[in-house]
Amino acid sequence: METDFQTVEQAKSNIQALLKGIVGTRTVAIRDALDQVLAADVLSPIHVPAHDNSAMDGYAFNGAAINPAGMTQLALVGTAYAGRKYEGTVKSGECIRIMTGAVMPEGCDTVVVQENVTVQGDQIHFAPGAVKAGDNRRLKGEDLTQGKPALRAGRILRPADLGLLASLGIPEIQVMRKLRVAFFSTGDELRSLGQVLDEGCVYDSNRYTLYGMLTRLRFVDLIDMGVVHDSPESLEAAMNNAADQADVIITSGGVSVGEADFTKDVMQKLGSVNFWKIAMRPGRPMAFGHITNPNTGNAAFLFGLPGNPVAVMVTFYAFVRDALFKLAGANPTAVPLVKAQLASNVRKRPGRTEFQRVRLERQGSTTVAHLTGAQGSGILRSMSESDGIMVLAHDLGDLQAGSEVEVLPFEGLI
Repeated sequence: METDFQTVEQAKSNIQALLKGIVGTRTVAIRDALDQVLAADVLSPIHVPAHDNSAMDGYAFNGAAINPAGMTQLALVGTAYAGRKYEGTVKSGECIRIMTGAVMPEGCDTVVVQENVTVQGDQIHFAPGAVKAGDNRRLKGEDLTQGKPALRAGRILRPADLGLLASLGIPEIQVMRKLRVAFFSTGDELRSLGQVLDEGCVYDSNRYTLYGMLTRLRFVDLIDMGVVHDSPESLEAAMNNAADQADVIITSGGVSVGEADFTKDVMQKLGSVNFWKIAMRPGRPMAFGHITNPNTGNAAFLFGLPGNPVAVMVTFYAFVRDALFKLAGANPTAVPLVKAQLASNVRKRPGRTEFQRVRLERQGSTTVAHLTGAQGSGILRSMSESDGIMVLAHDLGDLQAGSEVEVLPFEGLI
């Protein structure tokens, strides 16, 4: 590897070290809290469950009455239903019929499930081993203790969390304000959808790819700034406009060696921007830093991504996604990599991390990874046809069919 190249891990570490989370919260109804970032610990206002209760339909009694050497016989003296207080008493040698969720009466600590019981009139019988003392009872505060954290700050709220909040009687919650992200593409050759495609020009696909990836992060508000042409004036105006509106700016194009010098000049004029060459394929060139509109003092973080469509996706998932989580105040939520076996030989040069598009296929108990054709960084179709990105580590060389590899699945990327 050339000495002025950073590894993927070095670049990730350098970015994370420079990030600082946004400030600001808002109150939302729990129906609107899905995928938002929790702003503060939620302390349980109640015990869950609020009382000792039955985990099964069966018969409740004092476990001391169990006969370990023979049949246990108990007198049936009543019935306890969920949602109603049992008003009677249960003495030694007695039991009550009890429903799942019903409060355990005083003196009862055990439930024998109804399938293990024989009922004869007002008596029940069960054999040794049918139940142990303390079985099938949920204890008061077993799930959550009053005053203890139910959910921690920084959590991205999931469907189960909404149910948990509802179970605690909490109708509204404090979440972080949404992270504002502005994005645009650069290049005189780019045309927006609906425009005439002149000779030598291409339609701008990168903004739509970025829109799709960013929309999955529901804690983000998007500002689509379109296509910016290759002139210092246009780029500076776009950067200043974006800094006035957003916390983060994402651009595509204009960071490769050989690009017009004014692109880098404008970025550096407005702030502190690092231009990195990263030992990876695709996505080697990348810019990262912080810019400020000198007229207003408004500032934003900047990610300058390559212009090739596949490189945009790879660098977003390799660097930008985790950075947005941190900036939004969210705890890290790394996507688990899927283990798979290569379907064919793969050429790989040691000294760089490679990201290759694969289609995953289940064969018996094995997941098999098939390359989706040519891996050029401009071939967006290969990304569209894939299930994920195979991540080949920095030091790896050529791999043979059957080798175990790791795949970053697209459907795990929220």
